[in-house]
Amino acid sequence: MASLSFNDWDLEKHVADAIGRLGWEEPTQIQVEAIPFARKGMDVVGQARTGSGKTAAFGIPIIESCDPNGSTQAIVLC
Repeated sequence: MASLSFNDWDLEKHVADAIGRLGWEEPTQIQVEAIPFARKGMDVVGQARTGSGKTAAFGIPIIESCDPNGSTQAIVLC
């Protein structure tokens, strides 16, 4: 089975560019499981070990969907 790439998700250009600058090529397991649901606007609860990519799993969809001129649009509880 071929591995998934961040490019497979058709991310917003500014998000994809930032991910590329970070040198990230393949999402982690928590990202694979959380990002597609979060991008659809669904609530996501995830649990994974430290350093597994949880922040990006929630942050990538939030950054894509937030209007910088709007009011509070996302809440992340840690």
